[in-house]
Amino acid sequence: MPLYLVEREFAEGLDLDDETKRLIDDYNLEHEIRWLTSFLSADKKKTYCLYEADDVDQLRRHAADLGLPFDTVTEVAELVR
Repeated sequence: MPLYLVEREFAEGLDLDDETKRLIDDYNLEHEIRWLTSFLSADKKKTYCLYEADDVDQLRRHAADLGLPFDTVTEVAELVR
């Protein structure tokens, strides 16, 4: 399955409560999106999230349905360690 890195900018900073996290997890499970990891900037205004998904449009719908920003997406060819 393709890998995508999604950059999101939150004007007021990110502050997710447990209920919101559960809703996102449930949505991902229902729509077969696999969240792998996220990085949060020091000011909590940007996230960089790595997903496995069928395509970019699936991730755009994900953001729209959940009311999340969707600023930039990059398809990742491989992970290097």
